[in-house]
Amino acid sequence: MDLQLDGKVALVSGGTKGIGRACVEALAAEGASVAFCARTKDDVDAAVDELTAGGRTVAGTALDVADGDALAGWVAATADRFGRIDVAVANVSALAIGATEENWAKSFQVDLMHTVRLAEAALPHLTAVQGALVAISSVSGREIDFAKDAYGTMKAAVVHYVQGLAFQHAAAGVRANVVSPGNTYFPGGVWAGIEAGNPGLFATAMGLNPTGRMAKPEEIAYAVTMLASPRASFITGTNVVVDGALTRGVQL
Repeated sequence: MDLQLDGKVALVSGGTKGIGRACVEALAAEGASVAFCARTKDDVDAAVDELTAGGRTVAGTALDVADGDALAGWVAATADRFGRIDVAVANVSALAIGATEENWAKSFQVDLMHTVRLAEAALPHLTAVQGALVAISSVSGREIDFAKDAYGTMKAAVVHYVQGLAFQHAAAGVRANVVSPGNTYFPGGVWAGIEAGNPGLFATAMGLNPTGRMAKPEEIAYAVTMLASPRASFITGTNVVVDGALTRGVQL
């Protein structure tokens, strides 16, 4: 199926590894030009080299998404460079799991406020082309688990915020949706670290999923890409849970 993304322009925050990198690759594979950002310049440069060597049209920028001015400047520069913005994917998380005040502050600034700031900067451009916003939340925002404190609370706030945007901007043709991944495994990721440093927790997490495994980043990116596609023209204000039946709650 043609997802009608050829020639579109997409933004992805946190695009050098894990789910963000998979989103960059998936959108670019559908023919979109993808601008991504991440905090570490060496990682950004390496990702640009790898993706452009594969024939993808990408642009990478090193910035801290907690810096609101830098984030807004990146959105504006992308619009100037490519002439439009059709898709914005808010992906970055501080992964600040725990109840300390430092974790609450990090989760607020990175998980929630980066989503808010990216949306606010991108919305005029998305409105001009009737584009789409997709934010990455988590199943930890949907149920009480080991990440229930700062991380889970802010991920729940992301869902609430984005669903509000969907209602507010529906008449203008802008769609806004959330993807909530379950545990996602990739080399260098949080679960790879837990596997090495806390094998008991890792085994418990694996045992909770009836599939017997964790998600791959590209499986999450599939949901993001489908929601970004103009073919999903009547899907807005929803939270797509991609967790291999990990969560038990019924989403009504």
